[in-house]
Amino acid sequence: MMKRSLGIFFLLLIVLASEWAVQPAEGRRVCQSQSHKFKGACTSSHNCGLVCRNEGFSGGKCRGFRRRCFCTKLC
Repeated sequence: MMKRSLGIFFLLLIVLASEWAVQPAEGRRVCQSQSHKFKGACTSSHNCGLVCRNEGFSGGKCRGFRRRCFCTKLC
C-alpha cells in the first residue's frame, strides 16, 4: 500500500512539474542576421554576442562551415 501511494505521489509531482515548466512565448520567433561588424573567423560565440549587442541585437552565435557570426533577436 505504501509503495503504491508513493508511486502515485511521484506521478502527480511529475505532472505538476511539467505544468510549471517555462514555455516559450507563443508567436515569438528568433530572427538571425549576419553581423556587419564582426571581422575574421568566428571562433567564440561569446565574442560574437558582444559585437552583436553593440549592433543592437540581443546576442549572437558562430554558425556554418565558414564560421560566420550571426546576430539574433526576438522578432
